[in-house]
Amino acid sequence: MSIIGKMHIDGIFEGNVSSLDNISIGKTGHVRGLIKARAVDVCGLLEGEVICDDLHIDSGGQVRATVESKKMSIHPQGCFLGERRLKEVSALNDDKKKIETGMEAIDSLPDKVVLDSKSES
Repeated sequence: MSIIGKMHIDGIFEGNVSSLDNISIGKTGHVRGLIKARAVDVCGLLEGEVICDDLHIDSGGQVRATVESKKMSIHPQGCFLGERRLKEVSALNDDKKKIETGMEAIDSLPDKVVLDSKSES
């Protein structure tokens, strides 16, 4: 599932979610899969893989995952079990991510497109 805005999960979700904004998992939320977002806030259970700029594990939140993030914070009553790697940003990776997100891809299109009506034989 790919979304542009924010998403809050309070039930069971299994699969991949990609958002240009924030994803939050409520106290009754249980997510299993790959999560890609700008920021992820966990109060419930998250299992799988997380790629984000900022991950926050709140009180009672549990993350059992491989995490790639710029920032990560864990409340004293939060739980993290897994591996964390710092998210590295390079000019080449930024260009690829912009095209993948959709909104930046639209902005990168040329202002004018000319179609040639010559038929090839």
